[in-house]
Amino acid sequence: MPDFPEEPIYQQLARIGKALSNPVRLRLLDVLDQRERTVEELSEEAGVALKNTSAQLQQLRAAHLVTSRKEGTRVHYRLADERVSRFLGHFQGFAHERLADLRDAVEERLGSFEAVSVAELAARLAEPDTVVVDVRSAEAYAEGHVPGAVSVPLKELRDRLGELPGDTEIIAYCGGPYCVVSPRAVEMLRAHGYRARPLDGGLTGWRRSGRAVQGSG
Repeated sequence: MPDFPEEPIYQQLARIGKALSNPVRLRLLDVLDQRERTVEELSEEAGVALKNTSAQLQQLRAAHLVTSRKEGTRVHYRLADERVSRFLGHFQGFAHERLADLRDAVEERLGSFEAVSVAELAARLAEPDTVVVDVRSAEAYAEGHVPGAVSVPLKELRDRLGELPGDTEIIAYCGGPYCVVSPRAVEMLRAHGYRARPLDGGLTGWRRSGRAVQGSG
């Protein structure tokens, strides 16, 4: 017998909480929020062992947060729908407001740069001197990017600095809200005399706001 009449209801609600209670599962959700991936691709990009990735995906699937499709012998995973992405955005924002330790961890790993908000970038895209740099891989850029952004993967940035104007601020972005690539790009740009800031939330933040992307994705 339940301890109280409503317990079965709260047991079902707790399934979502349980699915989000594991840092590996949260990491996998953030990576899947960028695009669909096979288990192998997800394991490599998330930095999680393949066996553990597969096990955690089953937990996320049981909570209806992700879905999958089979293509030959390969299984492709993606978020169940756009509402999952929006929910993750609200969840991360709420946690950021409530947890000083989270804010400290974000600053420690991403730096204390003043980020450009999605709304600010959207307004600035109409200005002819706005320079937006996508520092993800060329493949990720081709699948979808901020309109007007140019692709300069981080590993190529140092050799391609001469392609960037030195008289205007550069806005750099990578994948998700906790991606370390764009802060590293901003750090490199500033070290070479450029004015630069990262985009808050990366491409995931841009898409969560309902704004369109360019590309094949």
